[in-house]
Amino acid sequence: MSLHPLAKALDRLRLASLLDGASYLLLLGVAMPLKYAAGMPLAVTVVGSLHGLFFVALCICLLECLLRRVLSFTWCVVVFVCALVPFAPFFLDRRLRTLETA
Repeated sequence: MSLHPLAKALDRLRLASLLDGASYLLLLGVAMPLKYAAGMPLAVTVVGSLHGLFFVALCICLLECLLRRVLSFTWCVVVFVCALVPFAPFFLDRRLRTLETA
């Protein structure tokens, strides 16, 4: 992690992306099966709410990175699309880490 002020925005984006990706996997892999196989809809309510919170945080961090010109518009679109694909945020994190050191 860098001490550069703009790198902090990228660090926040990486954290938000990882939290969003993990909550998405929990939602798809744990909460949804609990809802449909075990009849526990509360799991989707709780995990879905957390996932929504993390997704909004990711969007705010993306906007910050775009406005501060930490990332280009193309990179912001890539990050957003990766948030919609399971496991993609974890692969994206490696790429964002290389951008941070560059």
